[in-house]
Amino acid sequence: MNVAIIGCGYVGSAIAQHWQQKTALIVTATTTTPERIPALQALAQRVLIVQGNDTEALKSILKNQDAALLSVAAKQSSSYEETYLQTAYALVSALKQTPSVQQLIYTSSCSVYGEQHGALVDEETPIAPTTANGRILGETEQVLLSASSENLRICILRLGGIYGPGRELVKIYQRLAGTTRPGSGQEPANWIHLDDIVAAIEFARRHRFQGIYNLVDEDNLTNAEVAARVCELHNLPLVVWDSSLSSQRPYNAKVSNQKIKDAGYQFIHPYMLFD
Repeated sequence: MNVAIIGCGYVGSAIAQHWQQKTALIVTATTTTPERIPALQALAQRVLIVQGNDTEALKSILKNQDAALLSVAAKQSSSYEETYLQTAYALVSALKQTPSVQQLIYTSSCSVYGEQHGALVDEETPIAPTTANGRILGETEQVLLSASSENLRICILRLGGIYGPGRELVKIYQRLAGTTRPGSGQEPANWIHLDDIVAAIEFARRHRFQGIYNLVDEDNLTNAEVAARVCELHNLPLVVWDSSLSSQRPYNAKVSNQKIKDAGYQFIHPYMLFD
């Protein structure tokens, strides 16, 4: 079986390594950065430089592929619209001309839920992104879902905050240690470990998921609780929260993972790893 990974950053590289080592899949990986080719050649049978908005290049890559993963991230040099929305339009156009592809999996973000005042949300909850970038992510989902057909399943995994090897919580929070942050820190944290992202992508591929699935762990901690635990465990000065200032977090929702559990997925790290 042939699978293409469009965007091979932190998540894409991890799933490429898993697919190459643990499955019989033949992996094609793409990047926009020529310097990354040598590292990716150790993770995939074929590595190509491709810009996400290049329909013809995407069509060439998708030829004879059985499945594809879209896992892109905006760089400082590119806008969210270019990285996500333009890529989605180009990819949908390419998919219409490459009938071999039977499934597309896209890693989106729980930030599309926006301001829900801490309420519990699931995949049926209308999204309410509060930022321009959040609205672009929401539009990207809709563009991709529009490509669904009898022959093509579109699966969207809405990821919580990503942590894991090289992105440990202490690395994320140590820059906040001892600082004063706006807001109360009471927003649900909604994190997910890289191991579970990789496993869930493979689970979604193997079971041919269609539709939207949230991917967050079982911990119901707030931002303030996560920050406090990290700082205490690593002997860092605590984060101070100033409720007189408005929070800068782009979304405030407690994200349910019940749907993906009901589909049979079992979490590797149901609770957060703080060490």
